[in-house]
Amino acid sequence: MTQNAALDILKTGANVFLTGEPGAGKTYVINQYIAWLEAAGLSVAITASTGIAATHIGGMTIHSWSGIGIRDTLTPYDLDKIATNEKVSRRAKKAHVLVIDEVSMLDGKILDMVNLVLKTVRQREEPFGGLQVVFVGDFFQLPPVTRQGDSMLYSFQSRAWSDSLPLTCYLSEQHRQEDNLFLGLLKSIRQNQVEEDHYTLLGEQTSISYENIEPTKLYTHNADVDTFNNQKLRELNGHAKTFRMHGKGGRVLVESLMRNCLSPETLELKEEAMVMFTKNNFEKGYVNGTLGRVIDFDRTDGWPIVKTSDGRTIKAESTSWEVAEDGKVRATIEQVPLRLAWAITVHKSQGMSLDAAEIDLSKAFVYGQGYVALSRVRALAGLKLSGINPNALSVDPRVVAQDLRFKDDSQSAEDVFNEMSEEELLKLHGNFVKAGGGKLPKPEEVKAVEAGERVKKESTHEITKQLLLEKMSVSEIAKSRKMVESTIWGHVEDLINEEQLLRTEIAHLTPSNWEQTWPQIEKAIQEVGDEKLKPIFEYLKEKYDYDQVRLGRIYWRLTTK
Repeated sequence: MTQNAALDILKTGANVFLTGEPGAGKTYVINQYIAWLEAAGLSVAITASTGIAATHIGGMTIHSWSGIGIRDTLTPYDLDKIATNEKVSRRAKKAHVLVIDEVSMLDGKILDMVNLVLKTVRQREEPFGGLQVVFVGDFFQLPPVTRQGDSMLYSFQSRAWSDSLPLTCYLSEQHRQEDNLFLGLLKSIRQNQVEEDHYTLLGEQTSISYENIEPTKLYTHNADVDTFNNQKLRELNGHAKTFRMHGKGGRVLVESLMRNCLSPETLELKEEAMVMFTKNNFEKGYVNGTLGRVIDFDRTDGWPIVKTSDGRTIKAESTSWEVAEDGKVRATIEQVPLRLAWAITVHKSQGMSLDAAEIDLSKAFVYGQGYVALSRVRALAGLKLSGINPNALSVDPRVVAQDLRFKDDSQSAEDVFNEMSEEELLKLHGNFVKAGGGKLPKPEEVKAVEAGERVKKESTHEITKQLLLEKMSVSEIAKSRKMVESTIWGHVEDLINEEQLLRTEIAHLTPSNWEQTWPQIEKAIQEVGDEKLKPIFEYLKEKYDYDQVRLGRIYWRLTTK
């Protein structure tokens, strides 16, 4: 199926499984669809199965978005607690579409939990509470990680998947690999038909053919990654700066946090060290997996200054990871959110496209690991293989069988939609948008945004926040940032809703007559609700302007949290 055909199907609002080989353009199609949804005025929740996967699509993990967190079961108490969480409830009810990227790594049991949460929060019995759900991924890539002793369930084996009846869109174009011999090898792996000739071909890949390119090292185990990164650090000139992790709270919980944190307990850095961010902070412009190099250390507080691969400069200040229970923080750790990144694991490479990679598959231990590693590069010329074991190229026979069904389903869907006229298709698109309260966009109104740009877009809120903390007024901020005041007020509301600002930090925005104004606005909100500004404005007989009404709604939400 072509990318355009898949987009046409997505725009009907049907549940969809978007799949295809690495390089087929799954992320491109999703970015195009997200842009279309935003232009249509529909809200889309962008999630992924893992933190690293979320970085590639500019979203958050499905675990965090749905409120299930690290749970692997849902008790009635858990479900009630999640359903009454204001943040979870607000975003679940606001969304029209839910995208779940790298669905191959999401255990079917977790998908069933997400389905149950959304049905409960949205109070609708349709699958996923009536949201359009878009699964994105390739089951030949890494499977779900389960705890020792637990059985693994692919997401396509879950009840939620079968109930949602997704149409399969199997992309057939190829935009990453440019080497027919290499493509043939990858196809043979997908069909579980690897032969001796394929191993001979890989055995000949002993060097990178490109000049002036430092290949990224891919290993299957963290220990090998750490050894190589530490060696590269020692080779750099200059003195290393050391950043140590600190924790407080229950010993067992602190140790658990330290063990699962992607940043090391002792982090040594030098200028020119290649690093990766280990936590999401959309306001500051980085996410878990953002790559860059240390270019300096702040002269005042010593924090590393990182220049990212897309040219942005970020000060990597210490941050915290916490364990909370019943609303109370039980343990917390603090560390700079970085780790060395000359080498990364195959697991963290999924979704990346590399010019050159040196790959060690001598310790491959799970289905799909070899396939993911090899398919990161575009051609054999960019591949150096330093080791391989006999099982490294194995794929799960269950996936091979299911993949044939996915291809048949995709062809059936394509046949049905090919029979539709352009007018019929546009009508389906219009009905979907209208049902969500949006408006069908014109082609020139749709502007696709890459994941990295989406992060930059989020970081604009942090700039507004810093100016507010400097006690600047909304009009002053709008003037300095060359924006309209309504945009800045929108930033203020978003920052309040995300608990990034305190009431005391916006006190300077209140007008001198606020003590007289606030009770009247409060009464209006009690009568007509706080969902929309216009009913409040009209209830007050247009006595106060929209900025004052908006400020009143902000205060209302602060006092009712």
